[in-house]
Amino acid sequence: MDEYALIMRHEDGLKVASPEQIQIWMKQTMEWIAKIAEQNKFVSGTGLLFEGAKLVHANKTVSNGPFGAVKETIGGFIIVKAGSIEEAIEFAKGCPVLQGEGNTMEIRRVSKNDGAH
Repeated sequence: MDEYALIMRHEDGLKVASPEQIQIWMKQTMEWIAKIAEQNKFVSGTGLLFEGAKLVHANKTVSNGPFGAVKETIGGFIIVKAGSIEEAIEFAKGCPVLQGEGNTMEIRRVSKNDGAH
């Protein structure tokens, strides 16, 4: 069984959500993760905050960002165990982040350092 990263990409701009709406989405997200965990397929995961975020550039300079106002941002990710990418896709389809217009879920197999690409 492989592990897959389910990466939550936000294009809807979390900046427009009220604190109440964010709480609703967080509850829905926790329920979604609980359903995966009930199948013993949840490995780990976390949300990512913008406060204090930094970017390191190719020339080694450091700048503030990314920010919530950026058109597309990564809001968080979870790692799941799945027998195939199709199973991982089915998990991703249940993520509440997809309620936001333009939002997407990126699914990537986690490297096992076995030479597979």
